[in-house]
Amino acid sequence: MREVEVVIVGGGINGAGLFRDLALNGVSTLLIEKGDFSSQTSQGSSKMLHGGIRYLENFDFGLVQEALEEKNLWLKLTPHICFERDFYLPLYRYSKYAPWMLQAGLFLYDFLSHFQNRPYSMMNAEQTLKRVPSLDPKDLRGAGKYYDGVVDDAKLALECMYDGLLEDHAHARSYHQVICTDKKENGYEVTYESTLTGVRETVFAKFLVFTTGPFTDMLLPKLKIPWTPQLLPSKGIHLWLKEGSIETQGSIVLTTRDNRVVFVIPQRGSILVGTTETPVDQDMFNIKATDQDVNYLLGVLNQYFPKANLTHSSIISTFAAVRPLVREETTGESRGKTSRFHKVFRPDAFTYVLLGGKYTTFRRMTQDIAKEIVPRLGKRYKPNLTLNPLRQTSLMPTFGKQPAFTRELLKKIILTENVTKFEDLVHRRLSLVENPDSLQNVLGIPVNEVKSYLLPDSNP
Repeated sequence: MREVEVVIVGGGINGAGLFRDLALNGVSTLLIEKGDFSSQTSQGSSKMLHGGIRYLENFDFGLVQEALEEKNLWLKLTPHICFERDFYLPLYRYSKYAPWMLQAGLFLYDFLSHFQNRPYSMMNAEQTLKRVPSLDPKDLRGAGKYYDGVVDDAKLALECMYDGLLEDHAHARSYHQVICTDKKENGYEVTYESTLTGVRETVFAKFLVFTTGPFTDMLLPKLKIPWTPQLLPSKGIHLWLKEGSIETQGSIVLTTRDNRVVFVIPQRGSILVGTTETPVDQDMFNIKATDQDVNYLLGVLNQYFPKANLTHSSIISTFAAVRPLVREETTGESRGKTSRFHKVFRPDAFTYVLLGGKYTTFRRMTQDIAKEIVPRLGKRYKPNLTLNPLRQTSLMPTFGKQPAFTRELLKKIILTENVTKFEDLVHRRLSLVENPDSLQNVLGIPVNEVKSYLLPDSNP
């Protein structure tokens, strides 16, 4: 039986971040993911590296400062998949914030970044409408402008994994699921199988780590891991709108009448809009947006941009994901007020579980586990290794100048970037926002030919 020091279950941003950290610290590691890497919650975010300006309202100053530090780190390390841009937070006479309150919050945001953010500014109504002409001018008082990061969330997770895979002692399996864990005196026997072929394999691991996000409460009892449910799952959906459907020169932060925050972020030749925050009432794996979800966001948009006349025909595509919020006694069922701080659990001596947190702070979150496991394996933990640039980047960068999409490039992406299915290629390696069935003109290569380069039987 093959042995590894750590098995990580879950290949989203936390799993990939921990995988890289352990691999760089000389730990033999196997990562197992049921679908494609970064295909669930970690590709369903609002595509932002940010401190979370709205968390200032909850006095989560430590979380905001940590996230701003991480945001500015990744802006430097991965400029091909993220960039800084301006965000406008409009103020109306009916807004919950007075102008002085917004100004104080923006100053505090910059202060918590150690003034590494580009500085905020306040704008009057006329200045705001010049930058965001589509905004409803009625009762508009002005806006605050500040800066945050935009990121290709799926690619950042993938590139962390690629970096870890450059170490000979690190391995990862997509489209595999753990079906059995057998606790031994000094670790676990872990059995997993391919979701495509059904072939099974068993490895022995000294430590077992779950970074399975919203699926944790369901998975751990099935694997007979001691566990009490900890999650308050929250569904969020996003829309990709056609470029120009909202006239704006920057990103916009909308505060809704029901006290939600909706982002409007031009990028990738389109406009990203999201998100919602509702209880989960459907299967969480590959979760989809419903008409009710879509209509809610369209209603918010048409309230703030009445001249845009946005309808379902304005939408290119939609996506959804589930946030793994950790339940708190003080917030009850309130998802909007639930803290984004993460928590690490230890169900037994050989098992770790990571829950909660923010996408932006994944490196800090996974270090809380790595700094325990590495010394327990008799090795010296070196936390600064994860500050180094990623050594293998995506062949198709999300932002900036892109190479021509040729057959040679396509084959190289499939060979080096762990592509199994056509959808993996479209949404996470090429970062296209269109639905796969409408890509003939975008790809420039017949879809059936593209699929023919993939693994047999992977695209039924």
